[in-house]
Amino acid sequence: IVDNVPLVAGCMGMYPVEALGDMAVDGVFWQLLAYCAGVGGSILIIGSAAGVVVMGLEKITFGWYMKRISWIALLGYLAGILSYFIIRSTILPTAL
Repeated sequence: IVDNVPLVAGCMGMYPVEALGDMAVDGVFWQLLAYCAGVGGSILIIGSAAGVVVMGLEKITFGWYMKRISWIALLGYLAGILSYFIIRSTILPTAL
């Protein structure tokens, strides 16, 4: 199990931070990395520490979560990515 915070922290040392462009501080890459790690972890119950805790406390099985919750989390994840790209291309076309 890899939680989202250590995943993002590990990626920070793997990629160069540039002065301009997508890899710049607060650039598109870093925004999407944070989004994907944070929200993407909810697609699988074992993708976040909170999911693992809920699994233990509520006796939720991995299969139950996959059948009933993962598809909802995936739809939310995809809607968020779509919203991000719409906002970046229409409302905020310049770098943040």
